[in-house]
Amino acid sequence: MALKQREVHLINHPDGLPTVADFRVVETTVAEPAPGEVLIRNLYMSVDPAMRPRLAVGQQPLNKAMGAGAIGVVAASRHGDFKEGDRVQHQAGFREYWLCDGKGVRRLPADDVSPTLYLHVLGGTGLTAYGGLLVTGALRDGENVFVSAAAGAVGSVAVQIAKIKGCYTIGSAGSQAKCDWLTNALGVDVAINYKEGSLRKNLKDAAPNGIDVYFENVGGEHLEAALPRMNPLGRIPVCGMISAYNTPGARSTGITTLSNMIYNRLTMKGFVVYEFEHLREQFSSDMKGWIKDGRMKFHETIVDGIENAPGALIGLFTGENMGKMLVRLGQ
Repeated sequence: MALKQREVHLINHPDGLPTVADFRVVETTVAEPAPGEVLIRNLYMSVDPAMRPRLAVGQQPLNKAMGAGAIGVVAASRHGDFKEGDRVQHQAGFREYWLCDGKGVRRLPADDVSPTLYLHVLGGTGLTAYGGLLVTGALRDGENVFVSAAAGAVGSVAVQIAKIKGCYTIGSAGSQAKCDWLTNALGVDVAINYKEGSLRKNLKDAAPNGIDVYFENVGGEHLEAALPRMNPLGRIPVCGMISAYNTPGARSTGITTLSNMIYNRLTMKGFVVYEFEHLREQFSSDMKGWIKDGRMKFHETIVDGIENAPGALIGLFTGENMGKMLVRLGQ
């Protein structure tokens, strides 16, 4: 018996900030699993800023179900590796059910950890911050660290890792409420509301001893402000450029302070999370320990219903999330 389910299609490649009209929620039917197949009922899905560039022409096909990180439960299985009730993780979000052959599906540990954590602090979000800061950024204990978009999913993990490593830590965010969360809950030394005053001056005041590692999530004005503050042999791991994602070709605004890289011998290097897969076991051990002892905190902004998934994605670019933005698809 076929099962009805809903999924989100991109129906128009957006020009600039996406709108809800660029997406459509479509009802489809899903068959029962054939031999070797597994049917997954999605419970939560992730929305991430890096999804925006993939909405461009030549990447996400129109009128097809989109993809995103998701947590689900096996509803029915005729696959030897999965049984009904297993909690699983995969990359086929933006749909309520997914019928597949099991490829790309990872069974989650049978622990008492909330499954949503595997979509952020214990998942790719956390590993991105961990590897970007400790490997690409080559962070040393006690250094001076600046993290842009520090109240976002990756940024909020990065600032806490920096504090765990004994670093003086500065974070930027786009509202006073987010800045208060950074300082009061996460222990950030200085939080800068980049929408108030001069970011360049405020960062200079916040970093009297300079910056050794700038964890870059934003680009544009933030990079312009950070470069003059970098200490000799400073490192800039480039995680994202969210300020540019809604411009044609994801082009950032011009940076006029790049000359600081020369005599300060700075290193600026991009990275992607799969570079750190070999660290997965150590990362998981460290992160679970930090969560258990209260040194790693998190916040989830949860939107209910697949019909609201496009709005949740758009909300990342208008500052509606604090911490990780998730869409709840079912109980």
